[in-house]
Amino acid sequence: MYIIAEIGQAHEGSLGIAHSYIDALAGTSIDAIKWQMHIADAESSVEEPFRVKFSYEDDRRIDYWRRMEFTLEQWRGIKEHCEEKGMEFICSPFSNAAVDALEQLGVSKYKIGSGEVNNFLLLEKICKTGKTVLLSSGMSSYDELQEAVEFVQSHGNELVLFQCTTAYPTEAKDWGLNVIAELKNKFDLPIGFSDHSGGITACTAAAALGASYFEFHVVFDKRMFGPDAKASLTIDETKDLCTALHQVETALSHPIEKSDNSRFTELKGIFEKSLAVNRDMKAGEVISMEDLEGKKPKGFGLDASKFRSIIGEKLNKDLKAWSFLKEEDISNG
Repeated sequence: MYIIAEIGQAHEGSLGIAHSYIDALAGTSIDAIKWQMHIADAESSVEEPFRVKFSYEDDRRIDYWRRMEFTLEQWRGIKEHCEEKGMEFICSPFSNAAVDALEQLGVSKYKIGSGEVNNFLLLEKICKTGKTVLLSSGMSSYDELQEAVEFVQSHGNELVLFQCTTAYPTEAKDWGLNVIAELKNKFDLPIGFSDHSGGITACTAAAALGASYFEFHVVFDKRMFGPDAKASLTIDETKDLCTALHQVETALSHPIEKSDNSRFTELKGIFEKSLAVNRDMKAGEVISMEDLEGKKPKGFGLDASKFRSIIGEKLNKDLKAWSFLKEEDISNG
């Protein structure tokens, strides 16, 4: 199981906020922090529209990307800080220029965003590094995904596929949990789940269904400025999700054998029941279901499961109300 918390643009272009996220996430038991490297002039243009017009300070989308940029040395400091805190630095590049920068930083994995699956120019650049590719499927049909998978595999890179729905936040009806099994069957690859639901349920369910990589956005507060805040988890929610995911992992690695209940022998003796009579009865009376009760513990009378075998039988002795009913109390015993 591999858990990735994505900062994305939640740092708002502030180096201090970026480092604050690293410190805050260090106690959550995630495996990696994922960033996005935007080199505005290489990836965008003045024609690019806002996905959501959220910004009060950026007139154009390219202006926003410029505000999100860090220098190579600043990125190096971010990567070193992540590693000092025991978390891997992962980054999504959105241009070939970003790949060049990330190679200088020495990353070991590349996350491909849903909008880049058909960008074979970028995929070629990344695949030539020989690094692991984490590929999101958010906006791709199976035909498009097949083409991208074959492209990456032709280069020999290790590949992980992520079920992802490109909606912020993603409603439960759009999580696409069924796709996890479909991806497993179609591609026989490790499967991840990239979540934008803003809660911990989707990833937890994905874990139970066989996903082994998990990615979600993180923000200090969902009321913060930015395009992804509502679709993100808080730091406390991240802790809760990590706990839930590791519990699911533990459960799946310890299958229960229902045909063997020997470990419950002592408890069964306490909780299971013996037959008893619920009224004073005389020798010679015929036992009916209305005369019977099941009482704890097991082993002091006939098992309650055997009640049918003594219906219609006669008592051979007097019994007080609530006495256990034993086999020797019955006339044919």
